[in-house]
Amino acid sequence: MAKVCLVIGAGAGIGGNVAKKFAREGYHAALCRRSDEEGMNKLVSAIEDEGGRASAHLLNAVDEGAIEDLIEKIEGNIGSIDVALYNLGSQIGNRSLDNTSLKVFELGWRMATFGLFRLAKSLFPKMVERGGGTLLVTSATASVRGNEGQHSHAASMGGRRMLCQTLNAEYASKGIHVAHILIDGAVDAPDTLGKMLGPDLFQKLRESRGLENDGLLLPEKMAETYFHVAQQHRSAWTHELDLRSFSDLAWWNHAP
Repeated sequence: MAKVCLVIGAGAGIGGNVAKKFAREGYHAALCRRSDEEGMNKLVSAIEDEGGRASAHLLNAVDEGAIEDLIEKIEGNIGSIDVALYNLGSQIGNRSLDNTSLKVFELGWRMATFGLFRLAKSLFPKMVERGGGTLLVTSATASVRGNEGQHSHAASMGGRRMLCQTLNAEYASKGIHVAHILIDGAVDAPDTLGKMLGPDLFQKLRESRGLENDGLLLPEKMAETYFHVAQQHRSAWTHELDLRSFSDLAWWNHAP
């Protein structure tokens, strides 16, 4: 049976590049996303073309039982999940309090925090029985700073950060490495930032800040950090880190 890297939120940006990196290092990359099965299958094909192993799994993480069923399916049919990446975002754009419905606010929590809780609750007992494992969690500046119009996003990401801390407090001594990875900047990703901005504005941003300027976070370079953290010796585990471009100010230096 293969050792598996489970990627929940395997788009063309961070998730897809982390999957490629782990596949190059001998893992079976189990890719999951809610939609765009064609794009996910292309990513699987790209991994296989490089000699790696991968599989595609459609997953709506907010559906009852979906995460739990997926873990059982992968563990039963592919192999043990040694590394899991929870890479789902909960950004819904800037919305005033009046324009943030109860349903939208709750959806942010379900994607950012409750889904992560369900993943840990289903997977950690298996990892403990095997003697260890790694959970990598992609997070955002909103986990440490609440800006105007970010009620749902900041509350849900702040909850995600605190959940990582409580999981670490309970499970580090049992061999499970939990790492909260704060992405403090814009990522050069067509299916996240690109969709938010639209193709024209996204390309203008890439030309002004990205490309040869290195002012946007590059997913393929970020993936190297994710892999490094997953391979750390337990005497020197990283439990929280932040990533940003060299040209960006850190979140604590930004004007609100």
